[in-house]
Amino acid sequence: MRVTAVKTRIVEAGSIDITELLVESLKGVPERSVIAITSKVVSLCEGNALPVSDYNKDDLIEKEADLFIPRSDSKYSVYLTIKNNMLVPTAGIDESNTNGYYVLWPKDPQESANRCWEFVRKHFGIKHVGIIITDSTSNPMRLGVTGRSIASCGFSPVTFKIGHTDLFGRPLRQTRINVADALAASAVLVMGESDEQTPVALIEDLPFAEFSDHVPTAEQLAAWSVEMEDDLYAHFLTRMDWKKKKD
Repeated sequence: MRVTAVKTRIVEAGSIDITELLVESLKGVPERSVIAITSKVVSLCEGNALPVSDYNKDDLIEKEADLFIPRSDSKYSVYLTIKNNMLVPTAGIDESNTNGYYVLWPKDPQESANRCWEFVRKHFGIKHVGIIITDSTSNPMRLGVTGRSIASCGFSPVTFKIGHTDLFGRPLRQTRINVADALAASAVLVMGESDEQTPVALIEDLPFAEFSDHVPTAEQLAAWSVEMEDDLYAHFLTRMDWKKKKD
């Protein structure tokens, strides 16, 4: 696998469409490759950003989150939230590298990924390509951030190894590989977190990726997500005093 960070212009809110940015920044896209794009740049291109001077961040978080635990309940004064069935601090709202804006997640990350996928296939004349919308997150009981996928298109985000055998011939009963998050983590590591100005990455040489020729079906999307009550860590998650989003 090879991951290459892609330099782009500095993106201001609403200054350029995401498809134009991809054309401007990518010299070419090989067959069976994956393009990773930060959610921040997607949101800036889509205009999903609000002036810091006009909004209260706490109010925004409580409106954007599906569920939240107030910062007053946090040791580090940080909102813990669930958005789009993902555990994420501050509902994904970010204000670094934004020049005075609160940048929210894309309004519909999956639709953004689908649109980029359809455009890239047509513009670059390729059949098999993947798109990942990435975001940085923290993992419980680990220091530091890693990347993850908040939406993907063009390949199976999860591959199933159930029924395969291990080195000693024992059948695997549970193994699923989260390809989308694994690729996102690699891409975000290469793209960087500060002033690199590389919010796009091209991932090549992916023999393990299962590419498709259509946008994800509802069934495929559901297979990637787990409801809180069914999660391995449900014992902890369901006992937290979650507050519902504000209208």
